[in-house]
Formats: sequence, structure tokens, C-alpha cells
Amino acid sequence: MRHVTVLKEASVDALNLESGSVVVDCTLGAGGHGWEIVSHLGPDGIYIGIDADPTAITQNEERFAQATPTIHLVERNFSELQSILTELNIDNVDAILADLGWRMEQFDGSSGLPRGFSFQSDEPIHMTYGDPATYSFTAVDIINDWAEADIANVIYGYGEERAARKIAKAIVAARTTTPITTARELATLVEGVVRTSPRAKTHPATRTFQALRIAVNDEFAVLEQLIADAVLALRPGGRLAIISFHSLEDRIVKHTFRAFAHDQIAAVITKKPITATPEELQVNPRARSAKLRILEKK
Repeated sequence: MRHVTVLKEASVDALNLESGSVVVDCTLGAGGHGWEIVSHLGPDGIYIGIDADPTAITQNEERFAQATPTIHLVERNFSELQSILTELNIDNVDAILADLGWRMEQFDGSSGLPRGFSFQSDEPIHMTYGDPATYSFTAVDIINDWAEADIANVIYGYGEERAARKIAKAIVAARTTTPITTARELATLVEGVVRTSPRAKTHPATRTFQALRIAVNDEFAVLEQLIADAVLALRPGGRLAIISFHSLEDRIVKHTFRAFAHDQIAAVITKKPITATPEELQVNPRARSAKLRILEKK
């Protein structure tokens, strides 16, 4: 599968960039948004691309070395935004972008790190964005070591999966015989529990995999931290743009943006989220769930 950048023009246009802007791309990924940002910057501009996935850094180094602005590619989690800016001796920035989706190379396993994102993969079901060895626990631990009630709570709370209790019960029953270690094994197990229409566009295990990924990477807490740090880092008039892909993420972005607006710290530019145009959906059906929200610091 080939990765196609979602809402590329809409999100970068929303940043109101100038040639000398200082911009943070919190999710470098395949570099699609990043290269679009760089094209708006001149020699006085600064681009900071952050990604916890080391392959995102190595795959973009050669391309961005040819760019005109000053380039910093940083292998870190965007939850460390403040520390990263301090280390680069940057006090404030003009714009910050975060695309909360993942790139196709992570999903299909071609990035080189076994994560288990794909339902058909025989990779260990780690569900980590970075190197699994650096995590205190992975989805393998949740599935094979956690109590049934805790597994159900994770799947329901982070995946909004109505069959969470049935899935957790099936997992615990299956692991008593043999540990569940690969993505394919878990997907097959969930598929036997969750009944969906043959015309359904998503795999029956989609919500379960989503929930495990969120739990392993502590995504909601990290997202809240990112927004708070981003607003602090922005100059007055600077903008924060976030692209989310499911309702729980979008809810956090929406309510956190509203809280900053209520406190007169920032203004919400998008009363309703920006979504993909019909033309973009024809090229990239994955964009159908993408929602872009924009905040401007006062």
C-alpha cells in the first residue's frame, strides 16, 4: 500500500505560513505535510519534524537535506515538544501541525519494525509507534497477562467496542491453551466473536486494535499534553492544526480547544472540523474519517 498524505493542502494553508516562519511538524511520517510546509519557507525559515518512529527520520533525511530552510529532524515523541524546543534554543514558533494518523508503511509492516498493526500480519502484536524494546509494556502483555475485566475496559473505553466483554472472555479462554502473540491470531479470534455485515467497510477487529494501540502509546494523555505545550510554544497569532481520525481523539481536540478559547488564551478558527473534499476521497478513501481543527493563539 502507498501512503497518501491526508488533508495536505488544507492543513498547511491553515497555518498561515510566511517565508521566515518557524514551524513544528509533530508527526513527520512519510514527509508529505513536511515537504508541503517546507515549500512555503525561505532560507530564514525553520522546519522541525518530530517522529517517534526511527524509520520516519532515516527515510526523510536525504530528501530534507536538499531543502532551503533550516531543518531539524528529531526522533522523539511529540509529548516532549517543550524539551525539544529548549534543546534547539527556540523560544516560540509560528505554527504547529499534528497528523494523528499513521502511515501505510507502519500498517503493512514495511517500515522494518514489527508492530502488529495489520490484521493479516504474523508480526508480534506490539502496537507501538517506536521501538517495542523501549516500551514498559506492549499489547502482547495486555492480551496475555491482564485480567479479563481490565482487557474489556480497555477495548470498550478506547475502542468503543460494544462486544468488549465477549472479546475479553474469548481472549482469556484462548490464552489458557496457547499465548496469543501475533496480530493475525488476535484478529482471527475477534472475527469469530464480532459479527458484522459482509458489506461492512471495516474489519471486525478494527476497534479492538485501535483500543490496544491507544492504551500502549497512552495516546489520549499524550494528545492533551501536546495541545497544552503547543499553545504555550506558539507566538501570539500562531496557529495549531490537528488532524484526528476517530471520534475519541476529535472529542479531546474539540473540547480542549474550546477550553483555551473560554479562557481567552486562543480562538477556535474551525467552528466545525474541515474534512476531505469529494475529489480527495476519490484519490484517498482513508481520508473519509479525517477531521482538521485549527486554534489560533491570542
